[in-house]
Amino acid sequence: MLDLLPLLLLLAADAPVGGAKSGDELKFGIDVARKGLWNEARFRFEKAVTLDPTSADALNNLAVALEQQGSFDQAREAYEKALKLQPGSLYIRQNYDLFREADDKRNRKAKKKASSPTS
Repeated sequence: MLDLLPLLLLLAADAPVGGAKSGDELKFGIDVARKGLWNEARFRFEKAVTLDPTSADALNNLAVALEQQGSFDQAREAYEKALKLQPGSLYIRQNYDLFREADDKRNRKAKKKASSPTS
């Protein structure tokens, strides 16, 4: 598991959701994410997004799950879609900012490692 979790700022059971089916998937995903079951959480959040592609909450939670699984490019895309849908959301903005900070750090570290001479 990653050191810098955007610790699910939006993974709150009272988060507003779209349709009932999408909301059910989102709530189930939140429950399993809290238990660290990221494969199942990702599956549920993907399903919630499929059922309601306009759910910024589902996209944000999917981004968190993707990040936890190391799918950073996909996570960035999901965060950006969530922010486009709900640009005023403090929770999504905080998660995205934490993600970008950690992703920038990972990228700098990888670049430094790639440019250093091997022994």
